[in-house]
Amino acid sequence: MVKRIILGLLLVTLLAAIGTGIFFYRTLSPFEYEQITDDVWVVHAFPSNSAILRTEEGAVIVDTLTFGFQGDWIRELAEELVDGPVVALINTHYHQDHTHGNPSFEPGTKVISTVNTRDHLINRDSEYWKGEAAELLPNDTFVHDHVLKLGGKTIISFHKGRGHTNGDLVALFVEDRVLMTGDLMFNGLFPRIDAEAGGSVRAWGETLASVVKLGFDIVVPGHGPVTDLEGLRGYQRFMEELWVDVKAAVDEGLSLEETLATVDLEEARDLQPFTVPTVMTVDRESVIRQAWEEAAAAESG
Repeated sequence: MVKRIILGLLLVTLLAAIGTGIFFYRTLSPFEYEQITDDVWVVHAFPSNSAILRTEEGAVIVDTLTFGFQGDWIRELAEELVDGPVVALINTHYHQDHTHGNPSFEPGTKVISTVNTRDHLINRDSEYWKGEAAELLPNDTFVHDHVLKLGGKTIISFHKGRGHTNGDLVALFVEDRVLMTGDLMFNGLFPRIDAEAGGSVRAWGETLASVVKLGFDIVVPGHGPVTDLEGLRGYQRFMEELWVDVKAAVDEGLSLEETLATVDLEEARDLQPFTVPTVMTVDRESVIRQAWEEAAAAESG
């Protein structure tokens, strides 16, 4: 009898695991891509965006998604679209949904990131970057800016300051006037603020104020649909409003609960929660909470 019960429990557990695996595979498998210039394609997958730039020497890919099979798909798509190899990767920051596809590419591929991003990958995500995966860690890092000239194209990566993390870069495809923001923009969505990795509500708006001065027409956010300069300016206004209004509440001595009840965030009225099932949900309350905690810490410090 006991043996039957144990076998039954094992069967239920196995079926649940299979069901969960099927759910996630179906969720993660589909991806769409759109051509936004003659030489640039944006890949929309769960849960983030990636981009492919065609050069005369091969493809440059910005961000590689979460899993190896997603990295495989992007690599194969890029090779098909540009009719050549992938010659460089750019990681906008260290989070796994932008980097964990790296090991799907050839060892020796140029991988560009900020110094802080590489440090986070090594120190905060060390379990993943072992063995062969370590060969696809960033190998061309910078502090302030980085220029890559390749096959008739110029890609300038800038680190303008803290925001989502302390290692975010934006990548400008100069000739195509396309800007990859990574997670400095969650278009139409409330942003995740990774304070443990140096992210900052206060600094985010200031960082975007520098970014919007770069020369571009098209903006590819880390999450959400493709937009333009005005869309990015709108997100900058939201981040600035979030900090200014919450900081004012803290300066007035309002508690977190009072701040949640009184701060309006006019620029956030069209934003939706950013949700990764079973992992996180970021909404109005959570971003105000983080801004309040940061402002309160600054007040006491």
